[in-house]
Amino acid sequence: MFKVRIWDLPTRLFHWALALCLVALVITGNIGGEAMVWHFKFGYAVLTLLIFRLLWGFAGGHWSRWSTFRVSPSALWSFIRRPPQTAEPGHSPLGSLSSLALMSFLMLQVTSGLISDDEIATAGPFVPWVSSSLSATATHWHTETGKLILLLLVALHVAAIWFYRRFKKRHLTQAMWTGDQMFPNDVSASRDDGRSRFQGLCLGCLSLGLVVVLMWCAP
Repeated sequence: MFKVRIWDLPTRLFHWALALCLVALVITGNIGGEAMVWHFKFGYAVLTLLIFRLLWGFAGGHWSRWSTFRVSPSALWSFIRRPPQTAEPGHSPLGSLSSLALMSFLMLQVTSGLISDDEIATAGPFVPWVSSSLSATATHWHTETGKLILLLLVALHVAAIWFYRRFKKRHLTQAMWTGDQMFPNDVSASRDDGRSRFQGLCLGCLSLGLVVVLMWCAP
């Protein structure tokens, strides 16, 4: 068996930071009131993380790059019809589709939150820039439809992790924690050295800077 570095450190930090932010967003959103101040802060954090992941998909380790995400109809059908008997590096076709769906709906959720208005005490920073009808639509999506879809996607994600652990004896969370996976044959490893980690830090700072500028431009 070969131990191979699949998930580089920036990807792992992104994954766990995003998970923590999602938990915090659900808690603060349900509490409401003064907790909404933190709800917005965690929302900005999620936006920063998503921008970073978008950029890191072009510059990160091999298995973190968008080019390794297999979402073609043929790849999906082949995986569903005849799943591999042994562990595969990176995301499976279904895993690729699930990750892209989760990040896409998260971006939509964050964007809708920026123009949402409960008409009581909480309003997104860009509400003055949009019409009242668009703000109302965004508010309904953010608090109802989008929220339910995201919770469903997260539940499916957790269920898939449990399924692989229970029936396939594959500990996906451990791989995302340590970065390494075991394979019966040698496979391409993701670069995860000091230079790549510094590059990830720079892209993280750039992503944060973009969000700060965005918030600075708010009316």
